[in-house]
Amino acid sequence: MIIIGGGAAGFFSAITCAQSDKESEVTLFEKTSKLLSKVGVSGGGRCNVTHACFDNKLLSASFPRGEKQLKSAFSRFNATDTINWFESKGVPLKTEPDGRMFPTTDKSETIIDCLTKEAKKSKVTVRTEVGVQEVRPRFDGGFNVELSNGEKLECDKIIVATGGSPKAEGFEWLKKLGHQIVEPVPSLFTFNIPNNPIIDLQGIAVDPARIRIADTKIEFSGPVLITHWGLSGPTVLKLSSFCARLLAEKDYDFNIQVNWLNNKKEEALRQELFNIKAANPTKHIGNLLPVVLPKRLVEFILAKCKINPDKRWADVTKEEILLLQEHFLYDTYHVQGKTTFKEEFVTCGGINLDDVDFKTMESKRCRGLHFAGEVLDIDGITGGYNFQAAWTTGFIAGNGVLK
Repeated sequence: MIIIGGGAAGFFSAITCAQSDKESEVTLFEKTSKLLSKVGVSGGGRCNVTHACFDNKLLSASFPRGEKQLKSAFSRFNATDTINWFESKGVPLKTEPDGRMFPTTDKSETIIDCLTKEAKKSKVTVRTEVGVQEVRPRFDGGFNVELSNGEKLECDKIIVATGGSPKAEGFEWLKKLGHQIVEPVPSLFTFNIPNNPIIDLQGIAVDPARIRIADTKIEFSGPVLITHWGLSGPTVLKLSSFCARLLAEKDYDFNIQVNWLNNKKEEALRQELFNIKAANPTKHIGNLLPVVLPKRLVEFILAKCKINPDKRWADVTKEEILLLQEHFLYDTYHVQGKTTFKEEFVTCGGINLDDVDFKTMESKRCRGLHFAGEVLDIDGITGGYNFQAAWTTGFIAGNGVLK
């Protein structure tokens, strides 16, 4: 058995295969010198192993691409299985308030050490700085494989776990084997709002706020973070994931509407503003607003409405109240560009899911070739979901090659 790719999915499929059939000779090839690089940077160097979601339907709903296929796949290996697997290897996990799960050590090295030790213990041969140059199916079954150093091998089965690629050219060799490739585009990024004074409020967080992509019905609510380049936080990242292709088509030039008060309705806010005006005519508007928001953000919105915070409520006009309502509930920003979220580069695109049998992760186009991880057109929102997909598809592929 040959596994191509030394990331999370590659290691998990190699370990699963080797432990399920001790007679199998399993060799993992990684073209770079670094193994499990994404594991190392995930979660700010703590490794967000999975998410504490134990309903397979809800878990799969966190994947804009692959939801249907993963729903059945999670019935075979899910978040509970991931927790149990790592704990059985002496690596307990902990759950944070937002549902993300990390090793109790808070160190990615704990996960890297666990996987590399298990691979060694299972007698998986790991070769770095050696890529797979070409794969040719044999008529009698199995494959002829040529490596980047010119070496030629034969094998019975192959698991491809090469991860995502920013360009379609990275999948060309799989296209030659008959597979349909879905064009890759980024799917986890923050929104750049250049030359807008809101960036001067960097560091301010609002939870919850609601953001909608203008001219669509697509919106999410939750924590929103103002940064020195624009907007970030779980709500923005979820939008970027679910709207990955739409925003790519717009060349990352689009408008968003921010409801800083989340679910507050027009009529309710308008009535509250008029009630305060009637009950507190001598009070300054800057000191008395029916909103629970950071003071600097409130001052920013008053400035956008050209309302002096020292203005008395008695002098606030109906037009100014309607303007406040507009900016609290429909604050519009022009997004121009994106920024990769931390070091976590995630793409949608890759092997068309119609080409894969999810019972074994085997290609329907090339018998004996299996897939695991982000090489597939599968990606989830931030929070440990993409690693869970890697463990799940790696587990199924690792067992699937033995069938």
